[in-house]
Amino acid sequence: MLTGELRNKVDKIWETFWTGGITNPLTVIEQFTYLLFMKGLDEAETSREQEAAILGIDFEPMFPEDKQHLRWSKFKNLEASQMYDIVSNEVFPFIKSLHGNKNSAYAKYMSDAIFMIPTPQMLAKIVDGIDNIPMKDRDTKGDLYEYLLSKIATAGTNGQFRTPRHIIEMIVELMKPTPEDIIVDPAAGSAGFLVAAGEYLRKKHADLFLVQGLKEHFHNDMFYGFDMDRTMLRIGAMNMMLHGIENPNIEYRDSLSEQNKDNEKYTLVLANPPFKGSLDYEAVSSDLLKITRTKKTELLFLALFLRILKKGGRCACIVPDGVLFGSSTAHKAIRKEIVENHKLEAIISMPSGVFKPYAGVSTAIMIFTKTGVGGTDHVWFYDMKADGYSLDDKRNPIEDNDIPDIIERFHNREAEKQRKRTEQSFFVPVEEIRENDYDLSINKYKEIEYEEVQYEAPGVILERVETLEKEIMQGLQELKEMIRG
Repeated sequence: MLTGELRNKVDKIWETFWTGGITNPLTVIEQFTYLLFMKGLDEAETSREQEAAILGIDFEPMFPEDKQHLRWSKFKNLEASQMYDIVSNEVFPFIKSLHGNKNSAYAKYMSDAIFMIPTPQMLAKIVDGIDNIPMKDRDTKGDLYEYLLSKIATAGTNGQFRTPRHIIEMIVELMKPTPEDIIVDPAAGSAGFLVAAGEYLRKKHADLFLVQGLKEHFHNDMFYGFDMDRTMLRIGAMNMMLHGIENPNIEYRDSLSEQNKDNEKYTLVLANPPFKGSLDYEAVSSDLLKITRTKKTELLFLALFLRILKKGGRCACIVPDGVLFGSSTAHKAIRKEIVENHKLEAIISMPSGVFKPYAGVSTAIMIFTKTGVGGTDHVWFYDMKADGYSLDDKRNPIEDNDIPDIIERFHNREAEKQRKRTEQSFFVPVEEIRENDYDLSINKYKEIEYEEVQYEAPGVILERVETLEKEIMQGLQELKEMIRG
């Protein structure tokens, strides 16, 4: 996490945007991002220059001879109006055309970037603020970006809200991505799942960077993220690049439409798709409607995951509770499809406060493997009651946290066979799920232990009441006498 001092610096810059009239948090983050990126480019160039000087080798500079004045270290010292002129008229077009490769994520999402800082004074103040932020290591860059993203406190039009970082990290720990995986989030937003998967691999499989093929795979062909909001795309791609993933495949795509031709391409889906959406049949790919004829985005995304995964590919996604027990034909069809034709592994029920203050919906994590030939035998259920934060709008840190226990039990499911239905986690055999119309809500299978309370005999209770009454009357009598006296 960021230190208090760093947060204050970021807040001050944020305030400068705000008082200067840029109040949409997404726009602030976008403009902030461009400047962070300009600073990062200059720092990267400086370290390459130093390296080349030490090793006595030539290198291909990003800033040619005639563009040296576009470097952060050069323009940051200029007088405000001169700096403004150079940044808006030269630096901005320069960073937009940086990647000659028009297909790179960078070129795609920068092509329609607009410089929106209105005055030289405001730019000078922001540049000064950003110059004081140490950005040396990847962790600081990542944390800084997370902190900026946490300021998007309003849900977007497509019901997009941030999945809390600790929930994303838990899901990644449950799925344990490998260096060979091809990972996709078809509703990527700010790319939180992809970033967390990248960080997990750095931590648990650091040696992948020593193998040329795996390293190339990591930087170029491992991460895919799609979204329909261009601002979110820019922010997501930047988030990944600041986390050290060089060429993420982040692109504009309506994942549910006919335009999305992906089929058996990925080995791991990590997603929190939009729940609120309702689409016209015409807008939805016909092969998804064959699996579940519905306009509900949360059901269509499940059908999509089944299509885009390779056989043996795995999925962990967040679904609203309605998906688990909804009684419409479409709801039942998608649950039956996953249970009968693939392998449903687990349902982790989450408390409704997890997404506050954005939304109070009850959700669950659904984990399954695409097989095409069935394989569901026992489904593991877990009733998560606490995630380390209060479940009100404040979401303050608290002691109670089921997350370590969930990860521990999920990875040792053999030991779970003995658990009773009254415990926090337990197995349910597939036959029972079939009998219940493929209902996957935990309350259908959970058993609650009622403790029998022994009451005393009525006569004894009455005697007690009488004694109490006598004591009260006596007390009142004494009080009367005291007042008279």
